[in-house]
Amino acid sequence: MIASLMMYARPELQDAHGRLWSALHEALSARGIDAPAALSQSAPPFEVWESPDLILSQTCGMPYRTRLHDRVRLVGTPDYALEDCPAGYYRSAIVVRADDPRETLGAYVDARLAYNAPHSQSGFAALYNHAAPSGIWFQTRVESGGHLSSAQMVAQGQADIASLDGQTWRLIQRYEGWAAKLRVLEYTAPTPGLPLITAMTQDAELVFAAVAEAFDALSPTDSVALDLHGLIRIPHADYLAVPNPPESALS
Repeated sequence: MIASLMMYARPELQDAHGRLWSALHEALSARGIDAPAALSQSAPPFEVWESPDLILSQTCGMPYRTRLHDRVRLVGTPDYALEDCPAGYYRSAIVVRADDPRETLGAYVDARLAYNAPHSQSGFAALYNHAAPSGIWFQTRVESGGHLSSAQMVAQGQADIASLDGQTWRLIQRYEGWAAKLRVLEYTAPTPGLPLITAMTQDAELVFAAVAEAFDALSPTDSVALDLHGLIRIPHADYLAVPNPPESALS
């Protein structure tokens, strides 16, 4: 059995995530679900998501709709109560250096984009879908491997612009002093947030009930630290309705 909650993992949140998993483990076990004793936070994401032994993990919207939706069961979506987003939804903050005088996205058309991965909804697809209707895309790009690295590259002048998951951007502002070197140029439109998934062999309704119970069991301190405001049901079809960038976006 394997489980992971790696998407918003940070050293500062390790203990809170540990207590969350303890609550989840208890709630899953009470329903007869054989959950692992510990989270596999450092395991490769697709190795976790595609495992037939998956009990619970959180994935990104783009991998879910392009690769996973017919191979896993959708459990539910945590609500992080992000500003100007419906419950369970999120958006991307398009960040630039605070001292960069350019004020519009069009002014950055020749800029260097740092993006975490080409299969990222918030770091790549959301930005493409936001910019493309205006005829804007970035021909100079660097794949950073993670939102934190993308933000750091912009702050350090190694890139000019990046699109960051709204919850990740919130955490960067909370914990990274260098976040003051960045500002939000624009926000993308909200899309369904990062869903929780389980293996096809699991009962998604039982897992949903366990997760909802565990969220409710968290202390107020841990709920605030993890920004958890409950578990939302977003239809499978709503995830699949989000458009994917064309292959040409990477050429």
